[in-house]
Amino acid sequence: MRIAVDAMGGDRGPELMARAAIGAVDSDSSKLDIILVGDQEQVSAALRKSKRNHSSIEVVHASETVGMSEPPASAIRKKKDSSIAVAMRLLKEGKADALVSAGNTGAVVAGSLVSIGRLHGVSRPAIATFFPTEKRPTVFLDIGANSVCTPKNLLQFGVMGAVFAQYQLGIQRPRVGLLNIGEERSKGTDMVRAAYGLLEKSGVNFVGNVEGRDVMAGEADVVVCDGFVGNVVLKFTESILSFTSQMVRREIKKSALAKVGAFLMKRVFFSFRSRMDYAEYGGAPLLGINGVVIICHGKSSVRAVKNAILMAQRSVSHDINAHIEERFRGSVNDLANVS
Repeated sequence: MRIAVDAMGGDRGPELMARAAIGAVDSDSSKLDIILVGDQEQVSAALRKSKRNHSSIEVVHASETVGMSEPPASAIRKKKDSSIAVAMRLLKEGKADALVSAGNTGAVVAGSLVSIGRLHGVSRPAIATFFPTEKRPTVFLDIGANSVCTPKNLLQFGVMGAVFAQYQLGIQRPRVGLLNIGEERSKGTDMVRAAYGLLEKSGVNFVGNVEGRDVMAGEADVVVCDGFVGNVVLKFTESILSFTSQMVRREIKKSALAKVGAFLMKRVFFSFRSRMDYAEYGGAPLLGINGVVIICHGKSSVRAVKNAILMAQRSVSHDINAHIEERFRGSVNDLANVS
């Protein structure tokens, strides 16, 4: 299996991506080759700096880089030799089985749509992520690819999220919930109420509306919403976790007794941090694209990118896209044609 990695993406660029690639191929569960796409000189220097010689890591040159603040559409159109565009071509031509990027998210989404297109029957792709809960991780989508959605889009997000949860998390019949302001089916906007009816008839294990407080409680294995709401929820949750950690550290420093208690609670803190750390999962899959594309946070660590590469490997191994297309046949596909 060959995974293309955008070596110029992310805040720390080639050095971090090279270390993540080495970590992925060194993984006991990993039998793959990595293609690092980016400036040949910078990427090769990063690999040499690691003092590791891996025959399973190849460098493919790309002379341009898409900045994090560049307009996605124009960047993809004008920068044909950017690391994102070159990696997309490798995926399209079958020279890579999957793509991982911590670069400009909008450019990755736009490049995916232009270069490799959507799966048959999918109207819009969605970015999914994992939320830690009291029970087990929850797949949450869309988190930013579509700020405005139709009932049909939310239906498709629910189906794709259920397939992803089944094969990535091993949940045979994932519970799918629709994010709303109340549990009653009469709550929410016209669009959300219409999506409720479609999901109810879709054949997925639909558990109805879930409120914001239900997400972290693990009341659903898949939570569906539009990308505007999803992105706000994601960023707010990230800020709460960071805020809580900072406040705990400040309180601990205030007394010697608190420091002793913190030392005794060290394992508990470590376990909590591991459960809440996005790096455990690594990246966010772009579901609905005719290829495996994993998007990482720009501030991703080496461990996060390594785990994103391994997530890409599992997605290819499980042939998740084929399962998504299979689910869109028949009654779900008929429902998807409802505007």
